[in-house]
Amino acid sequence: MKNLLKKTSIVSLSLLITLTLTNCEAVKNANNKQKGGTIGAAGGAIIGAIIGNNVGKGGNGKIGAVIGGVLGGTAGVLIGNKMDKQAQEIEQEIPGATVERVDDGIVVTFDENSGVYFDTNKDNINEKSKETLNKLAKVLTDFPNTNILVVGHTDDRGKEDYNMTLSKNRAYSVTNYLKTKGLMDDRFTTNWFGETQPKQDNSTADGRAKNRRVNITIVPNEKMKEIAKKEAGELKE
Repeated sequence: MKNLLKKTSIVSLSLLITLTLTNCEAVKNANNKQKGGTIGAAGGAIIGAIIGNNVGKGGNGKIGAVIGGVLGGTAGVLIGNKMDKQAQEIEQEIPGATVERVDDGIVVTFDENSGVYFDTNKDNINEKSKETLNKLAKVLTDFPNTNILVVGHTDDRGKEDYNMTLSKNRAYSVTNYLKTKGLMDDRFTTNWFGETQPKQDNSTADGRAKNRRVNITIVPNEKMKEIAKKEAGELKE
């Protein structure tokens, strides 16, 4: 009976927290799968949000292994609430960024119009971008039980090999800068795709500007999952 009451209280609290977050644009349109309420494949929707519908060459590892699967049941709802809150804080701190709640994770996209950008043919973080990353680092510090995937992209101007290297260097510039803000090294994975994964039309100036982007994906780590399972009564003490 105690376990039943405990689970009922957790679900009720989860629903109450969910209702308080409905003003967050990243959360507002999320379906049950995005809120962590059902069991899903290993990060397929998040991968689509990062690189689009075409999976090509590039990068230094399997993104799916970093993202992991979607946790279901009451534990999934609890994780969804925590990720909703984090997404809301990012939107409040960085209004220019595109923030999406996808599966159990958060996908933040920065292009040349939204806070983190690079000068032509450069991979160093400029002062304006530092201001934005400082705000993001603060939120990431407030939510320590997450892993962070940084992915770099370019448009199709220039040679493909050059663009691949440029996207790698830019992605690592973002990762390394965030680490200087006190975030633990083992939270980060860095990947890059050069020009191979455009999400907009490279034939227009606006499309190219949006393809020159960095995605930062935030997903629950194993500690958050274990805590959620214990709170849901799914793990024995």
